[in-house]
Amino acid sequence: MPNFAQLGNDLYTGKRSIDFIGRQKQWYAFSAVLIALALVGIFARGLNFGIEFRGGSEYRLTGISDVSNYETKARSAIAEAGIGGNVLSTVIGGNSVRVQTEAAGEHNEAAKAALAKAFGIQLNTVSASLIGPSWGASVTSKALQALIIFLVLLALVMAIYFRTWKMAAAGLVALLHDLLVTVGIYALAGFEITPASMIGFLTILGYSLYDTVVVFDKVRENTTEAMGTRRTSYAAAANLAVNQTLVRSINTTVVALLPIVAILIVGVTKIGPGTLLDLALALFVGIAVGAYSSIFIATPLLVDLRRNEPGIVELEKHAAKLASRERADQAVQDAPVGTTRTVPAKASSTRVSAPVDAPSDPAGDSADEATDGGESEEPVLTDAAGRPLHKWASTGPRNQPKRTPRARR
Repeated sequence: MPNFAQLGNDLYTGKRSIDFIGRQKQWYAFSAVLIALALVGIFARGLNFGIEFRGGSEYRLTGISDVSNYETKARSAIAEAGIGGNVLSTVIGGNSVRVQTEAAGEHNEAAKAALAKAFGIQLNTVSASLIGPSWGASVTSKALQALIIFLVLLALVMAIYFRTWKMAAAGLVALLHDLLVTVGIYALAGFEITPASMIGFLTILGYSLYDTVVVFDKVRENTTEAMGTRRTSYAAAANLAVNQTLVRSINTTVVALLPIVAILIVGVTKIGPGTLLDLALALFVGIAVGAYSSIFIATPLLVDLRRNEPGIVELEKHAAKLASRERADQAVQDAPVGTTRTVPAKASSTRVSAPVDAPSDPAGDSADEATDGGESEEPVLTDAAGRPLHKWASTGPRNQPKRTPRARR
């Protein structure tokens, strides 16, 4: 089994090829399933917005010697303080607990005292903060404005750079696909969405765009050459471009994910919930989904968008005819010795029908024998209309050997 470097070299040279374009319906179906699950998570289960968006009070307790049954202790303390609603408590760093409740208001001090008593710590080790929902609404509004401006500028730049709006459209679809699937995974898994998560969502759009532009640049290079030589169809040239950039995309994605995985492990085991963990989680999910879309969605969609263009259709027909001629010539070369194969007139510019590997007769003996009614007979060469041709027509009209007249027997 070849190693990864050899596989990448084979994919780049075309010795090996994965049919990304021909199987686009399979990729579309898989993405449709992902998007459907994402929509179910978003609209059925709903997004778990953090306290920054919904508002409320947050208490952080440090120096706890025993964090067992922390959820029960937190709920009892908050209820004792006279605060209703849901209580969300999380262990941070092994000896600290974060408790989030509805806005405490005048019950804030009572909640601090009750939590300190429940966990057996000093009152001064309990910190409280009040967050209003208006701040989260402002962050959401600004994030949506930034997303719209980003997408508009992106469409203009890609259309100008690649000289076609269809590449820009395919890139935008891939970006929206990444964003929707990432948010859907957050909804299905119940991950908390914080301002850091919003920053992560915007960041992954840039990364996904970067990977897509790299693939599109190679697609443009290959398809421009195909349009010039007219030996390869647009779909085949685009598929080769994806194969040539496949190993690069995988390597780039793995290198980007490794430090993010390290941050996630440290955040979960040592630091606990916070900005760093929220940002790393969004980046991990988004980068993985972005690598998938740049390979399996963006380029196949681009080919489908351009498939019916007159130039692309003409190139497809010309490449198919050329491939048919090459197969016919190869069949003639591979035919057994002594057999005759009739080839269409357009299949070769130098011969129409010829015996394969027939013995040569430069002196013209066979022709004379055929004229004299001899027993040995060679297959008659004919053109597409059935008119007889000279036997040397199989090697071309020029530089024919000179025939020497012979006396009749």
